[in-house]
Amino acid sequence: MNKVRLGIIGLGQQGGAYANFIKEGQIRNMEIGAICDIDPDKKKRVEDAFPNVPFYSDYIEMIESGNIDAIVTCVPHYLHPEMGIEALKRNVHALLEKPAGVYTKQVKEINEFASTKPNLTYAIMFNQRTNKLYKKVKEMIENNEIGKIRRTNWIITTWWRPQGYYDAGSWRATWDGEGGGVLVNQAPHQIDLLQWICGMPKKVYTKAQYGYQRTIPVEDDVTTILDYGNGATGVFVTCTHDIMGTDRLEIHGDKGKIIVDDSKRVTIKRLHTPEAEMSSKMDMSDVMKLFQGAGPESIYKEEVLEFESVWGGQHVAVLENFAANIIDGTPLIAPGSDGINGVELANAMHLSSWLNEEVTLPIDEDKYLEELNKRRAEEK
Repeated sequence: MNKVRLGIIGLGQQGGAYANFIKEGQIRNMEIGAICDIDPDKKKRVEDAFPNVPFYSDYIEMIESGNIDAIVTCVPHYLHPEMGIEALKRNVHALLEKPAGVYTKQVKEINEFASTKPNLTYAIMFNQRTNKLYKKVKEMIENNEIGKIRRTNWIITTWWRPQGYYDAGSWRATWDGEGGGVLVNQAPHQIDLLQWICGMPKKVYTKAQYGYQRTIPVEDDVTTILDYGNGATGVFVTCTHDIMGTDRLEIHGDKGKIIVDDSKRVTIKRLHTPEAEMSSKMDMSDVMKLFQGAGPESIYKEEVLEFESVWGGQHVAVLENFAANIIDGTPLIAPGSDGINGVELANAMHLSSWLNEEVTLPIDEDKYLEELNKRRAEEK
């Protein structure tokens, strides 16, 4: 096999983007095998834009057609695990859009099933893992360049969405359609990156506001305190109503600090001497000198790295990597089994907010599903 024939389920914004990437030849090891959508009007669009590409209104029929080797699920979140399982059952490779699902129970189901099909490729679209900036930050943490993490802070409020965005689809920003708001739609990439780079917290406490600045039933403003279980703490803030939003990540270690601004610039401050050693050895005369003009260069060395990011390039990289794993076993950037971490963290944030209490991970899955289903029923 030189090229993987991809079956795109859902020809909306994301599915359409992937189809165009392939059509334009941006993904050298992939071609469009078929497209599926329940909207009959999409058939004409496929005929015009992607001639000779088979169109299906039933994704099972497409999977069983023999026209595809793999699928990508560009559909509402609840359907990701179900569609992935149905593909794997029929020996078709599966790439899930983020998030892997709405709740951990359904993600565990596909993870467990995928483990019985080791010859098939199961991946998730965590395209930010291909971002050179975040790969560099992860590398620095793994290389102990700033020492043991003491605190993480991520303010990611650049997800501004107007009311018209939510009004454009009845399923948007609903418990029954999407399974939540900013935590399951806009911010899953940052939630994944946070745990991928810094590890999973042991406990979370969340203050979330529902329909705070938008007429929606789900969360549009979230502030979470993270407890990593070893003394280290963190704060994660996100929302969809800040038109002048901030994207700033700080990771503070005992040997320095990493600051990421706007996902474009990384500032690394490396202490000449670990903080604990400075504290144990400096007397008050040393402290006075430090604060009376010795200058920051006497304490640390600063390095600034600039990165460029081209929209679509990261998605192309994941699609290429997915195909390469199918063709020759190239290691996956984002194995599908990794998707449960971000889902569990988002579930913990929701549950903490609903119960107004600190939540320990792993969460009580039955309690989470009970609370989620209450909200789905109320909404209906």
